[in-house]
Amino acid sequence: MTTTTERPRAAGSDFAELSRRVNAAGLMRRRPGYYTVRLSLTALALIGGWTAFVLVGASWWTLAVAVLLAAVNAQVALVAHDLAHRQVFRTNRPSARAGLIAGNLAIGMSYGYWMDKHTRHHANPNHDDLDPDVGPGVLVWSRAAARGRGFLTRYQAWFFFPLLTLLAISLRRDSVRALRAGVVKRPGPEWTLLGVHLAGYAAALLLVLTPGQALAFLVAHQALFGVYLGLTFAPNHKGMPHPGGTEDFLRKQVLTSRNVRGGRFVDAALGGLNYQIEHHLFPAMPTPNLRRAQPIVRDYCAEIGVPYEMTGLLDSYRQALRHLHRVGADLRAR
Repeated sequence: MTTTTERPRAAGSDFAELSRRVNAAGLMRRRPGYYTVRLSLTALALIGGWTAFVLVGASWWTLAVAVLLAAVNAQVALVAHDLAHRQVFRTNRPSARAGLIAGNLAIGMSYGYWMDKHTRHHANPNHDDLDPDVGPGVLVWSRAAARGRGFLTRYQAWFFFPLLTLLAISLRRDSVRALRAGVVKRPGPEWTLLGVHLAGYAAALLLVLTPGQALAFLVAHQALFGVYLGLTFAPNHKGMPHPGGTEDFLRKQVLTSRNVRGGRFVDAALGGLNYQIEHHLFPAMPTPNLRRAQPIVRDYCAEIGVPYEMTGLLDSYRQALRHLHRVGADLRAR
């Protein structure tokens, strides 16, 4: 973990100066070559995974394919994330079209619903009332919201990883609810592509596998997909401070975010989201540039006295679990 001690400073131009340094380094420039390769490899992996599913056929070895496709689906979700932030295309139309293909058609989650939810998260990360990612749900992230809750909240740290197995199903349910509520733009294409995905997925399982194998594949695929997604996003903000509402943009984004150190494998596995501080400060920055921006942002935060959190991957999960356990402490004391 890396931090510094904050000292008083006029904050009005802090982000402007950091932005100037980042732009001077050319880190906001598009990376079409990188995204051409990444999107091509991700698409090939998805096609290859479903081809393997058909070739393996009605065999219990198909569960190995479920593991592969869970990982591929998570990578597709990470691509959809970059599309939503316009890291890939400069304008909204191609970003939205590619996002619908990646989100609705490829993995069966509403791109419009997730984009709206994620935009609100970026605007107010870790805010108890405004960030949908920390609002009280099955898990509770603040002691105030934990009041009056029951057994699950009391011991929620122990349930964290088991509950991740339901995350993919939960996101699909929330996608359908958002579409029904009419809060998603372009509901026609969203419904159509979701329907094609669900029909194709059900047909593949029922036509290729026996009923028992189909059920086992469904459970393994969706559970592991949810776990991967949860492990990708959990290190970023969970257990970090909740803002009081008086912070300027730079401090609001830096103080609520946590970076995860690691090499190229961690970068690829987490889709660059291990550079969460840099991503929150510059959401449109292409993923491969985040690594290069990291020392610029870290050094600038040290210069102006803003704490900068960075830790290892396993420790990031430990911090999140410890926070969940602390939130339930009052309930356990009764």
